[in-house]
Amino acid sequence: MDRNAPKLVTIFGGSGFVGNHLVQLLARQGYRIRVAVRRPDLAGEVRMFGSVGQVVPVQANLRNEPSVQRAVAGADIVINLVGIGHQAGKQSFQAVHVDGAASVARAAKAAGARALVHMSALGVDVAASVSAYAASKLAGEKAVLEAYPDAVIVRPSIMFGQGDGFFNLMGTLARLMPVMPLISGKTQFQPVYVGDVAEAMAKAAEGAVKPGRIYELGGPDVESHKALMQRILREAGRDRMLVSVPSGLMKILAALMGILPFKPLITPDQVELLGVDNVVSEAARKDKRTLAAFGITPTSMDKILPTYMWRFRRHGQFDRDDASPGAGVTI
Repeated sequence: MDRNAPKLVTIFGGSGFVGNHLVQLLARQGYRIRVAVRRPDLAGEVRMFGSVGQVVPVQANLRNEPSVQRAVAGADIVINLVGIGHQAGKQSFQAVHVDGAASVARAAKAAGARALVHMSALGVDVAASVSAYAASKLAGEKAVLEAYPDAVIVRPSIMFGQGDGFFNLMGTLARLMPVMPLISGKTQFQPVYVGDVAEAMAKAAEGAVKPGRIYELGGPDVESHKALMQRILREAGRDRMLVSVPSGLMKILAALMGILPFKPLITPDQVELLGVDNVVSEAARKDKRTLAAFGITPTSMDKILPTYMWRFRRHGQFDRDDASPGAGVTI
């Protein structure tokens, strides 16, 4: 092996939202990158994030351990970004978040990777009692640390940035619907910028923080669900009424949507998650297991949301400098 060759990183789920940002960041730093995905034929765009041959999609399925082992062979660093928001067929929370995460950790250890970074989710320890998603993520963290004790685990809050899932979805609904449902208006959230999360994971991979620890990543602003919805309406330039919907009724509606043959907008499990505060814990702040540990100053929503939420305004980019009407009225 050429000791002077750039370090090799294998990123599971590297073609997704966080992965796109992380791959670009690591490519600029000179790493060789394997993007391990189930369908590499659908991940060809990641090649453009580096020079010729620097970023290569490879086939791997977390439910198939030999494919995981092949993907990490020779890797100096392994990063696991894989997660699912709802279960479908063989892609269950147990298979992906627990068994799959353990498979990656075992393979990284066996391959002699010097660093393993695993992405979980903020608040899973608090929400595990009411959410199957959170319980599986928490179990996955334990499985990873058992197989690779020096792994770094990061728990980001809801992420925002170009191509995010939450703010773009809510912006789309604000554009299409005359009213917006508000399920748990008082629940507190601490959204974090995806660029900050990617930077933190890159620094973790480089050994910038203590290994074998769990880091909680949140942004500078803590807002209620209601306040976030009002913020989205302002950014989208939409004057929509926020209608409070009891969580019990929403769970029934979500269950009915789950019968339909397409990805549900929300699941009963996600309704439960919306009722649990999603903020950086006092213990993490006290132990300095936050973005501060990485030397990162959190980026505010005020700086980033206007750069892409303008697409949901009535006249798109031509409304970018207009005053934002309406912040929503709750009934």
